[in-house]
Amino acid sequence: MERVLGLMCGAGTLPAHVASEARRQGWRVVAFTFADAPAVEGVAHLEIPGRVTDIGGVLDGLRQERVSAVVFAGKLWKRELLDGVATADPAGREMLRAAGGLSDSGLAEAVVGTLGAMGIEVLDQRAFLAPLLVAPGLLTSRAPSEAEWKDIRLGLSLARQCGGFGVGQTVVLKHGVVAALEGIEGTTETIRRGCGLAGPGAVVVKAVAPRHDYRFDVPAVGSETVGALAEGRAAVLAVEAGRVLLLDREAVVARARSDGIAIVSLDPDAP
Repeated sequence: MERVLGLMCGAGTLPAHVASEARRQGWRVVAFTFADAPAVEGVAHLEIPGRVTDIGGVLDGLRQERVSAVVFAGKLWKRELLDGVATADPAGREMLRAAGGLSDSGLAEAVVGTLGAMGIEVLDQRAFLAPLLVAPGLLTSRAPSEAEWKDIRLGLSLARQCGGFGVGQTVVLKHGVVAALEGIEGTTETIRRGCGLAGPGAVVVKAVAPRHDYRFDVPAVGSETVGALAEGRAAVLAVEAGRVLLLDREAVVARARSDGIAIVSLDPDAP
């Protein structure tokens, strides 16, 4: 029996990575595109465009295509959900009611419950993105200084705690002073804001919440991230190994080296 995967596509390159790997694993890929995801064209077997609040249309598409499992990939902006609450269709309003708001945990529970009632499983994204996860170690020729390591350790603790409360998981700091915590704006804008406040030499740490749900998001850094670091003259980017994706690795490392930025991937289980 043919295995059909429903790919819920946000913005960026991740949906194309997932679609390509899913096809390699033998899935028929039906892509539901909610944002600008042109890279999915030619990779998915079928593309169904829509809006993130058009839940009824998505559910109908899942039934018609006999989808047995779903995977989410790409950036789905919380701002779109906030703006779309008033115009959500009946199925969308019912899901929002079940979620009890727009918190990540509430939405995740509502989505899993709705799809589970249809016999559809929500899969862990890492099953299709494992090669992009960052291994432990130093990625650049320059290593952090001892002062920068102090900021990394503090930033890692803060980022994990923020993630545990459902807040963003990026922290920008300098000499022990926190310049920015990630909110609804996302990683890139947090870096820009934090570097603007901290000035040259800021340390950026991206961690993962203790009970992070990888079915709905795998934190990622890429060319856009290192571009923001370079513009803000940041000194260090630290991420958790095995829990954060690195996109466009060669370009990211080359840009970091040319701008004197140290990139380090930390073993999440090390003290």
